[in-house]
Amino acid sequence: MDRTRRDRDAEGRARNARPRDGLGRPLPYGRAGVERQPEGVERTPEETLREAQRLLDSGMPFHAHEVFEDAWKSGPERERELWRGLAQLAVGLTHAARGNTAGGARLLLRGADRIGAYGTPYGIDVPGLAAWARELAGRLDGAVDPAARAPRLRLP
Repeated sequence: MDRTRRDRDAEGRARNARPRDGLGRPLPYGRAGVERQPEGVERTPEETLREAQRLLDSGMPFHAHEVFEDAWKSGPERERELWRGLAQLAVGLTHAARGNTAGGARLLLRGADRIGAYGTPYGIDVPGLAAWARELAGRLDGAVDPAARAPRLRLP
């Protein structure tokens, strides 16, 4: 039987080691890619927001989604849906920027619904983000430049 070797991490879990572009798409082996976000990093909410905003502003919403995913998986239970919703906004923007506007719109709306009950924790502009996501989802009609559409996470 011919088996293809799978990339594995230090713990032996299957992990694709192919380089990726700024939107998280795999590139051919040997090509230069964007450094991936380390997984399982525990950050304070402020560190999470600062890093995610930096990535969004750099046109890297896929990577921002990974930062939010770490917060969702490691944060307090009462905040998990907030961080999960923010991750969905970032991955919705990723899908839209990759040209999957229908999938992007669905994720943007799902994220907006998920964060809606949270008010303004940590200075996050939840009402503004939800409105931004709904407005963008309503007008997705082609590929989206992720840096041009990056939302402001926090209130001014």
